[in-house]
Amino acid sequence: MIDAFRLAAPLLRLLDPEDAHRATIAALKFTPPRAQAPDDPRLAVSAFGLNFPNPIGLAAGFDKNAEVADAMLGFGFGFVEVGTLTPRAQAGNPRPRAFRLTEDRAVINRYGFNNEGHAPALARLSKRRRGGIVGVNIGANKDAADRVADYVAGVRAFAHVASYFAINVSSPNTPGLRDLQEPEALSELLARVIDARDAASLRRPLLLKIAPDLTLAQLDNIVRVARERRIDGMIVSNTTISRPASLRPTFANESGGLSGAPLFDLSTRMLAQTYLRVEGQFPLIGVGGVDSAEAALAKIEAGAALVQLYSALVYEGPGLIARIKRGLLDALAHDGSSLAAKIGVRASAIR
Repeated sequence: MIDAFRLAAPLLRLLDPEDAHRATIAALKFTPPRAQAPDDPRLAVSAFGLNFPNPIGLAAGFDKNAEVADAMLGFGFGFVEVGTLTPRAQAGNPRPRAFRLTEDRAVINRYGFNNEGHAPALARLSKRRRGGIVGVNIGANKDAADRVADYVAGVRAFAHVASYFAINVSSPNTPGLRDLQEPEALSELLARVIDARDAASLRRPLLLKIAPDLTLAQLDNIVRVARERRIDGMIVSNTTISRPASLRPTFANESGGLSGAPLFDLSTRMLAQTYLRVEGQFPLIGVGGVDSAEAALAKIEAGAALVQLYSALVYEGPGLIARIKRGLLDALAHDGSSLAAKIGVRASAIR
């Protein structure tokens, strides 16, 4: 199946990015489940009370409606995150809203939480019979009168099917959403979703996903609130609204969140700063520009227990997952270390 995607990739790149994405999802829906060989035990990670077979995860945004979680696990991911899901279906922002920056190995999107809503995704996840860790990324409808209530609804809806929850308050494509990262609003949000989680029969880990565009003072406040509320972890980071000077001009001025290779340095600095502030209270997931074993290892050394990727699949295809895992094993064999021993070893040096 990986070979089929390699052959199809040039054709998909001729399509509008969103059309190519939908074509990929459609193909994956009819892909028979793959029997994945067990991962090398040296890649196993324990975090948030969960046991991951390897540290490489699929970030939210690829499988918005929980249509192909098992198919993606079959490519060798250690975990998959679906969503972002909102209580009610919403169309998102007008098209075009996704742009490939091919020379920069990047993507800009301004989708705006386009998704089918809770009910269809819940029905699909409820029918899963395959194992594997599948997190649910939850958000708020653009027109919600009480956005915090939308997050609470997400926790209640998916409590029996989610391996963990990602609380997405950092997308740049829903006006005002990032205001929920402010201390008072964040404290209320976390208090209410934790109450909803604790009231459910299954206590799922709650992770907070933050933006890479924070000042260090803002990060101080977010980590302080997260520690006070005793969440289970953080995901660092979402897409950026910044535009590095190195970007080629084609599409670089499009509004939306930038992901891919140009996000790596910014997101890794934010990850390292978060790791130093968390002081081991909970684990972190590192996201942004992961496109190789070297990039994945750099995230781990900056403080991540786990990493996620998405944009790199556009350019590298699903064979990337196996290459990253082989590269990590080579790095461990080279110095006789373990993944756990590498977490955060360079965090204080990253500026």
